[in-house]
Parts: sequence; structure tokens; C-alpha cells
Amino acid sequence: MKTGIVMEGGALRGLFTCGVIDVLLENGINFDGGIGVSAGATFGCNIKSKQIGRPLRYNKKYAADKRYKSISSWIKTGDLFGVDFCYNELPFKLDLWDDKTFTENPMEFYVVATDVETGEAAYHKCYDGLSEDIRWIQASASMPLASRIVEIDGRKYLDGGTADSIPLKFMEDEGFDHILVVETQPYEYVKKKQDFMWLIKRVYRHYPKFIEAIENRYIMYNEEKKYVREREKEGKVLVIRPKEPLNIKPLEKDPQELDRVYNAGRDAANKLLSKDTWLKGNAF
Repeated sequence: MKTGIVMEGGALRGLFTCGVIDVLLENGINFDGGIGVSAGATFGCNIKSKQIGRPLRYNKKYAADKRYKSISSWIKTGDLFGVDFCYNELPFKLDLWDDKTFTENPMEFYVVATDVETGEAAYHKCYDGLSEDIRWIQASASMPLASRIVEIDGRKYLDGGTADSIPLKFMEDEGFDHILVVETQPYEYVKKKQDFMWLIKRVYRHYPKFIEAIENRYIMYNEEKKYVREREKEGKVLVIRPKEPLNIKPLEKDPQELDRVYNAGRDAANKLLSKDTWLKGNAF
């Protein structure tokens, strides 16, 4: 048995995932591998470093800090989330990232970003949680229009959710046969066509394949949601998802709202753990 976890993105909906992984860690449940998309990467990586409560803690502490996220940061730098603060000062000075545990934990951890020039998904296996891995995590979470393009080894990347929002098939192809999927949208959610395509076509006019990927994202996403539901009905995967839309703003500052979404994830995880599944046999 090779166990894996897939973590969808969704900006601060990712705090739902934080609640889930904290319950898993508290119950001694480990995985052989995992993959995070966007917020599922920035928050989900803490499952490998085994840092219970860390993303919720720093989000509550710095929610109103303009260095962390702000319209002013976006106007000045092109990044809604301050790059130096989020990927340098915060993890290595203010709320320490345990890269030692991350490295020593045998769990394989992947992130996915979208290659801006090809419009295709690019997958990276993280090893030490340091510079290159952090750069890939940043790329995975860099939302179109809200972030600058991230360059790594001569390639250009943005948000992983554009090309592969729920990478269950990737994990299956990697040989994981017992998989938990953490979604941040309800069962019946259907993504609609992208708004502001006129602006996206203007901003990314030099990257037609990326424009095409954004334009067709709703099709890809809805197909992936359908595939997850099919595999769930077949008993091939377990799924944790919110019962109803989380309805949290991308720039939410209210600690109670952050707690609400986080606790929804905890409740959903505890509900699944109350059932007799392979997860219980995965506790150490």
C-alpha cells in the first residue's frame, strides 16, 4: 500500500486544508507522498514538516500586515502577497519553517505550477524545503493578474491550479494507490468561465498557450471534480471537502473568519476519522 494526499488550492480556503492536516498529524496519520496546488502547496507543505497549527497562526498574526498581503503591495510590486515577506522573512525569521524535519521526513512532497509558455502543468518534487523548493512553492501559489511571473531555471511559471487544479491522476500515475483528496469546494460545486478574459489576454498577450489554459480552466476543473467523485464512488479514494461554500475573501483579515474556515476542516477530518477506513490503519 502506497498512501498519498492531494491538496487543492483556493487562497484562504486553504485554511480548510490546514484544519484537515492538523487533525491528521494529531492522530499520527502519515503519508508516503503528497501534492499541493497553490495554497495547498504553501499551507500543505507543513504536513511534511509536521508543524501543527503553523499556517493558521501566521495568517492570524499577519492578516492585517501590509507586508504579507495588500492592494498596496500589488500596486507597488505586482504581487498581492509580498514575496520577500512571505517566502523569506516569515518562514526564516518570524515563524520558523522546520526545514530539518521537512528534509528528514521520508514523505515525498510535490507541488505543481503552470508553465506560462506551454500552458502545461509542471511538477516539482521538493527535497530540503530551501531555496529551490521555496521558489517552486511560490510559483504554484502565484495567481494570474495578482502575481508576477516566477522564473526557475530559465522557465516561467504561475499558479498550478491553472493547469492541474486537483492532481489526483498525477498521484495515481506515481503509483499511489490509497489516496486522500482534500478539496476546498463542496461536492456539487461547478466552476464557471473565467471573468476578465479581456484583461488576461492583454496582460499575457505574449503567452497564447497560457491564455488558452486560463480560458479552458473551468472545463479542466469540472472534469477533475467529476473524476474525483467517480473514484470516490468506486471506493478508490477518500475525499474530505466542505459541506457548503466556505465564502472567505482572499484578503480576509478577521481572525474569527480564519478560525471558521480552519475549524470547518477540522470538523470534516474528524468526521472521516470516525469511520472505518484505511486512514486508521495508517496511524503510527
